[in-house]
Amino acid sequence: MIENFWKDKYPAGVAAEINPDQFANVQAVLKLSCERFADKPAFSNLGKTITYGELYKLSGEFAAYLQQNTDLQPGDRIAVQMPNILQYPIVVFGAMRAGLIVVNTNPLYTAREMEHQFNDAGAKALVCLANMAHLAEQVLPKTGVKHVIVTEVGDMLPTFKRVLVNSVVKYVKKMVPAYHLPQAVKFTDAMAKGRGRSPREASPASADIAVLQYTGGTTGVAKGAMLTHRNLVANMLQCKELMGANLNEGSEILIAPLPLYHIYAFTFHCMAMMLIGAHNILVTNPRDLPGTVKELSQWKFTGFVGLNTLFVALCNNEDFRKLDFSSLKATFSGGMALQQATAERWQAVTGCAICEGWGMTETSPVASVNPFQNNQLGTIGIPVPSTQCKIIDDEGNDLPLGAIGELCVKGPQVMKGYWQRPEATDEVLSADGWLKTGDIAVIQEDGYMRIVDRKKDMILVSGFNVYPNELEDVLAALPGVLQCAAIGVPDEKSGEVIKVFVVAKPGANLTKEQVLEHMRANVTGYKVPKAVEFRDALPTTNVGKILRRELRDEELKKIAAKA
Repeated sequence: MIENFWKDKYPAGVAAEINPDQFANVQAVLKLSCERFADKPAFSNLGKTITYGELYKLSGEFAAYLQQNTDLQPGDRIAVQMPNILQYPIVVFGAMRAGLIVVNTNPLYTAREMEHQFNDAGAKALVCLANMAHLAEQVLPKTGVKHVIVTEVGDMLPTFKRVLVNSVVKYVKKMVPAYHLPQAVKFTDAMAKGRGRSPREASPASADIAVLQYTGGTTGVAKGAMLTHRNLVANMLQCKELMGANLNEGSEILIAPLPLYHIYAFTFHCMAMMLIGAHNILVTNPRDLPGTVKELSQWKFTGFVGLNTLFVALCNNEDFRKLDFSSLKATFSGGMALQQATAERWQAVTGCAICEGWGMTETSPVASVNPFQNNQLGTIGIPVPSTQCKIIDDEGNDLPLGAIGELCVKGPQVMKGYWQRPEATDEVLSADGWLKTGDIAVIQEDGYMRIVDRKKDMILVSGFNVYPNELEDVLAALPGVLQCAAIGVPDEKSGEVIKVFVVAKPGANLTKEQVLEHMRANVTGYKVPKAVEFRDALPTTNVGKILRRELRDEELKKIAAKA
């Protein structure tokens, strides 16, 4: 039933299967796209645009530098630690063309997190932004990293503007702490040495690892998901097939505010959009809302990729609401649950519906998405082509349609496993390819799926399951609520009680009683919170996903302190 259930659920013109072996590796897709769309813009940032032809030339020169000026060999790991700047795609594709495995690294990592990831991955090289080179200085002596390349924000800009931008960042904004890395090579020097040279094009097998993508480490230590060339190629083709007829080759302009080092933006902008020759507008710091809106105002953008917290922040920005959205035809959401109030507000402001999808690092990441032709708000859509999904109970038994349980996924985009962690791999990945996702979900009769919540975030109140996503969705609909989160707090009588955290909109005079009254009117008794806490901000990940775990940890510490 599972194998054939979705065959007739796809819109007309969308194939239920893709051929993940259509391309031997990521490099083959890159070469084809850069030839087909050579004169089309590929990436823009800080007023500078590079075409697909220039991307291929520049990435080739970086690959040539790595091959001719270092002892790095195919299969070696290279950590890439940069925000959304033009150097990112040049370095990533250059590293792949040299046969290296890319280790995406969050620029906001602490020294401890960097040390763990570099050592766990066995990284031999690092390309980082000068802004965090002082942390690299602390960490590198404790790692096996031998080659360091340091870049500055404006390094891809014309000479005068490059000097100006880099000087302002360093001396005026003081965003580059002093560092001492005598072995480091400047990115501009590396590119100069590679200029005019051709690399020896690596030809990894489809089953070879292309990227080590580290999970957020929400449980225990962060693990490296081994994503192969076949995984990434499959996910590119799956995304293209389901978006297909609605995106025109060589003419789309996509806003990229989410960090490319995160798997969601990495696969979407660097991989899937490459297939159709789209133009990606890189937003370096989306937390700078005025700067982000100013950047958006310069483009007749046709697509936008974001997540719930970013949509909320933008819709509450007066200048954003004044933008021209006449060209916007596609908005994609992922990374965290999309709240209905947010989706409705976005559509009211922009005139464009949000298509919500779902995935995880371990699925490269897209596993399901809402088709343009039949977008069903509140669901994560249907599995992308060549993907099977099922729901299981705690004993691993398959559950029928309409039942709530753990979502499992099988498809060519599912990771090879966790890097050097066979036991952790065996816990989530079965011998026949089924991945346990840790998400609680339901498959509807029409084939559309709904994520109820993360298994580990479920709250147990007097034996009843309560899902924070539902509570947050209800609470977000209360006028005056900007952000919210719900967690379970240990309780002697009921096992757990519900506590909600609320960030109110500026000028909103929300009270605890208003929150509770709203919840009583919209959820059954045992789902009504026992405690409400107002805050100025909530802890979030690098992409803006609210960290319930941190809120829970804070509450547990309070309880321990009282004991």
